[in-house]
Amino acid sequence: METIINGFKTNRAFAVTSVLVLVLIAIAFAAPVLAPYDPTHATMQDAFIGPSGSHLFGTDKLGRDCFSRVLYGARASLSGVLFLVASVFIVGTSMGVISGYFGGKVDMVIMRISDMMISFPGMILAIAVAGIMGGSLVNAVIALTIVSWTKYARLSRSLVLQIKRRDYVEAAIVNGGTSPHILWVHILPNILPMMVITAAADIGALMMELAGLSFLGFGSQPPAPEWGLMLNEGRQQLQTAPWLMFFPGLAIFVTVMIFNLWGDNLRDVLDPRNDVQD
Repeated sequence: METIINGFKTNRAFAVTSVLVLVLIAIAFAAPVLAPYDPTHATMQDAFIGPSGSHLFGTDKLGRDCFSRVLYGARASLSGVLFLVASVFIVGTSMGVISGYFGGKVDMVIMRISDMMISFPGMILAIAVAGIMGGSLVNAVIALTIVSWTKYARLSRSLVLQIKRRDYVEAAIVNGGTSPHILWVHILPNILPMMVITAAADIGALMMELAGLSFLGFGSQPPAPEWGLMLNEGRQQLQTAPWLMFFPGLAIFVTVMIFNLWGDNLRDVLDPRNDVQD
């Protein structure tokens, strides 16, 4: 935490992108206050109204205000992707740490499962899993977690294999340190910076994948306001009502860009090469 605070003070790019990330999160939480209309309320006589003073982003085929739906979509999209990143991070890092530290048959089983998962195209497998479980945002998060944890498992395993050969880890073992103590005190603090950097850098990509599942009908379901679902609903009116796809697409583009820039700057602040103990 101290490193992040210092980086916020000394790294202007990190400070700016961090503020932008906080603004996005604030908009998502404040959607009920900022939205001028109920995002699910249909008024058929107002269908396909272009962007105007009363409807900044226009209306859709059911007369729902697109500006309100984009604001509420921020809540659904951001909460979904942050929960997805957290679940992938926890599952993948835990499996990798267990595999790298204990080795032997445990390592072989986890890595063979990882190899099996990697052999399938990730998005195709996620579509298959989400299709079996049924379309919903929660099921889409579970499906993407199942196909995405292997990257974190392999990375954390490689870091653990390097760190557990260090003198201070061997000294802790000789002095009678238990496995939970060694993992918690000596292993995790040294791998977390790199794992956090990887998770932050993946937020944008995972948001695109989550929106892609919703676009294909395997994520959020109508009438929920979610950016990927809004793109799917607006594609049939692309020529007659382009705003239905433009504004949700712009929201996804801006959000992904901000998180990608933030992840790059966070890498500069949390450079693990400066944190790993020698």
